[in-house]
Amino acid sequence: MTVQMIIDGGADLPKEMINEHQLKVVPLNIHFGDEPYKTGVNIDLQTFYKKLRESETLPTSSSPSPNDFYEKYKEVDKNNEILVLALTQGLSSTYDSAVIGREMLLEEEPERQIAVLNTKTASCGIALLVHEAAIKIEENIEFDHIVTHMEQKIEQTTTLFILKTLENVIKGGRLDKVKGAIAKTLNIKLLMRATEDQGSIEVTEKVRGDKKSLRRFVEQIGEYAHDFEDKVIAMSHSNDEERGNSVLKTIKEKYPFKGSIFTETGPLISTYAGEGGIVIAFFKD
Repeated sequence: MTVQMIIDGGADLPKEMINEHQLKVVPLNIHFGDEPYKTGVNIDLQTFYKKLRESETLPTSSSPSPNDFYEKYKEVDKNNEILVLALTQGLSSTYDSAVIGREMLLEEEPERQIAVLNTKTASCGIALLVHEAAIKIEENIEFDHIVTHMEQKIEQTTTLFILKTLENVIKGGRLDKVKGAIAKTLNIKLLMRATEDQGSIEVTEKVRGDKKSLRRFVEQIGEYAHDFEDKVIAMSHSNDEERGNSVLKTIKEKYPFKGSIFTETGPLISTYAGEGGIVIAFFKD
């Protein structure tokens, strides 16, 4: 008996990681006007960014349907347990769809073992949790113990964001144009995090200047965690690999993390973060 992990389009992982752990992915829905797409299925990131630059309004997104999860569950061998690491309930109804999809399957096959977890994070935060779950799965411990362990690790997950540009925040109506114009004139950068209770996004600091904001972004890590030799850091960048690598190098020079996961943000996070945005996730003490 093995554990099948399932994630959704709100998670950002390197392709090799998806392949290594044989993950199943339930895509999110992205709409550019009347044009519907499914993340990772019929739109790649290059095309997404091209359309994003050309569009005057931001695309809209919607969670997978319960049936999307039900169909994905049906693909899994009946003898295998299923662990779903769902996009934070604070940003999407994806978790709810995953739960309803589970109930749909359990009506037909009540003996199935399916755990659906609200990760309270997104993007590379879910990559961090997948990495942790994979370690426990390889240890061949009981499924219930894996679920309990992952529930604990979710509560320890810290997810931090920094925006390079406010263009998409303004375009999406999350910052009115007057305030946005002032912020851009003053070169204000936003530092944000996923809240611990609901996993929604909140602005924690507004810092003037790119270098100063990045310095503060890195400083924050030490306010949440210690004993880095036992920890892994995950990072995702929004269409700016050079910037992401530079920040990750700075982090590694300051904190001796034992390992790192590096990837690119998918359409959901990129829509709101804008190009140059960075997400990091790690386990706090």
